Amino acid sequence: MSTVESILLAGGIMLALAVVFGVILVVVSNALAVKKDERAEQVEKLLANSNCGGCGYAGCAQFAAALVKGEAKLSDCKATPAAKKQQIAELLGGGDAGEDTVAVVHCSGGNGCYNKYDYQGYGNCAACELLAGGVKACPVGCIGKRTCADTCAYGAIDVGDGGYAVVDKNKCVSCGVCISNCPKGIIGRVPRSARVYIACSNHGKGKEVTELCTRGCIGCGLCAKNCPVGAIEMKNSLPEIDYGKCVGCGKCAAVCPRKCIAKM
Repeated sequence: MSTVESILLAGGIMLALAVVFGVILVVVSNALAVKKDERAEQVEKLLANSNCGGCGYAGCAQFAAALVKGEAKLSDCKATPAAKKQQIAELLGGGDAGEDTVAVVHCSGGNGCYNKYDYQGYGNCAACELLAGGVKACPVGCIGKRTCADTCAYGAIDVGDGGYAVVDKNKCVSCGVCISNCPKGIIGRVPRSARVYIACSNHGKGKEVTELCTRGCIGCGLCAKNCPVGAIEMKNSLPEIDYGKCVGCGKCAAVCPRKCIAKM
């Protein structure tokens, strides 16, 4: 056999082997491939796709997969609008769609809250908190140095002339990033349909609060007494709103002597 024939024969054998191994790889790949649930892709398209991580998963794709497997609750996602959640719930055969929420800052002290010292350091709430628990005399007073605003990817929160953070409900997707980054832990969620919220987090007695802030709740109870539907209850010297009863009349905000019930 000539050299040329030997080369052609070797090449033919290698080509045949390549084809055989290629077929084997395709067969094995198809046999071992993880079947992807099409519902996960549909759910992901309905989610807010903000990939905020507020649900506890790295992104919306992972959360969608966990929902389909029954490893996560739809109510864990705060960024997706209620209408979309309802579609997801129907797609997955029912479940708790959860109510559409928005973040609020439970403090309106700001410049009305006394300072313990003159802070000259880096202008970040987290950094300020490291120095004697922050500049504010109130232990749960908004520091107002924009940690929440700087971490909000949607520009939904800002610190105004009053010196405290305020959320723009029209921009907020309720992802929870501001909540997890606030060193004072005074940012929470209320139903997007809410008309008022408690803008104070201090559970101290009246005299104690007045020594710290000009706008802090003194626990007088006027809001609860004047609520026509009994939607407010005083708990540990601070009012708590039952949004299932609240009709948004605004009487509580009108009678509050310290103006620490804010309107949405």
